[in-house]
Amino acid sequence: MSENIDNYGLDLHCCMILEEYRDMLPVFEKMKQIVVGALEKAICDNGIYITALESRIKQEKSLAGKLEIKGSKYSFLSDITDILGTRIITFYSDEVDKVAALVDRMFDIDWANSVDKRKMHELNSFGYNSLHYICRIPESMYHDPAVPEINEYRFEIQMRTALQHVWANMYHDTGYKSGVEVPQNYLRNLNRLAGMLELADEQFSLIRTNINDYRRRVQSLVSGGRFEEVPLDGDSFASYLKLRPFDSLNRRIAAINQAEIHPTSSIHYLPVMKALGFKTLQDVEDLIRNYSEDAYILASYEIGNTDIDIISETIAVQDLLIVHILENGGGERGLKFMFDTLNGPSDYNTDRARRIVETVRNLPFMNR
Repeated sequence: MSENIDNYGLDLHCCMILEEYRDMLPVFEKMKQIVVGALEKAICDNGIYITALESRIKQEKSLAGKLEIKGSKYSFLSDITDILGTRIITFYSDEVDKVAALVDRMFDIDWANSVDKRKMHELNSFGYNSLHYICRIPESMYHDPAVPEINEYRFEIQMRTALQHVWANMYHDTGYKSGVEVPQNYLRNLNRLAGMLELADEQFSLIRTNINDYRRRVQSLVSGGRFEEVPLDGDSFASYLKLRPFDSLNRRIAAINQAEIHPTSSIHYLPVMKALGFKTLQDVEDLIRNYSEDAYILASYEIGNTDIDIISETIAVQDLLIVHILENGGGERGLKFMFDTLNGPSDYNTDRARRIVETVRNLPFMNR
């Protein structure tokens, strides 16, 4: 049951605004549905990853409190721009600007009443950071002649990072919303924390930018075949695997039994390669060039007298590494290390390594 408006102790003018608010609640509910739906779709379509999209309609008691403090500022309910409020929280500060550009394209922005609080601090001060746009729903997005208020009432969209959101909540809980003046030494600590969070925001964005730049450079070097310039790591090896470097050997091995090749990623062989001292993608290229024939001989000996008709796509890289380990004196211990690294330590790996050493004892590449 609704509170009697007279109980709020407001003057007649503010009571009329509150009555209008009650009448317009279905309009704000519809606006919320339109705004949230449009934002969710646009953010998804543009590949922007956010941590949260929140939306609320201001509660009646909250509006009454606002009117009590500064009701004379408003002539009509439509003068209040945050009855409907939406907040978009991103992980990185540069994504706030991407979201803002998206919002600018989608909605009609009231620039005179929008504010970028990120630019309001002095050089030596820190604090609340957020981008606030005051918006209207354009008729091109939604229009119902029976409810023109949907395109007339304004609403607020706040855009901030997760760390800015943490700061805002902490400040609201410990600052002016507490109703108690905060001692200067506590305020100083809050401001120090604000500076730390602002710096962390900048560094997270910078690190991500540097990583993305590195990945683009690696992809360019890999596609250009400049393997000696590319350090061997997760990103570079993943880019390298897109070139399908083991396909030729896999097809040769599959032809032994006319077997089908089952797609399987070779990415989990990276720790083995790194443990064996591989430093660049050129080392992987050298592995393929120097050991492919011997790896083919090993595969022929292992499956040539069987009826195996399906093989894993990783058989080539596995046999290449087996031959590399054995020809470089790694023996049974080296093979067990590889299997332990791939599958976790077990007695089965010990038995498997021993069987392979016995199997290859008389193969040509072990008797050069």
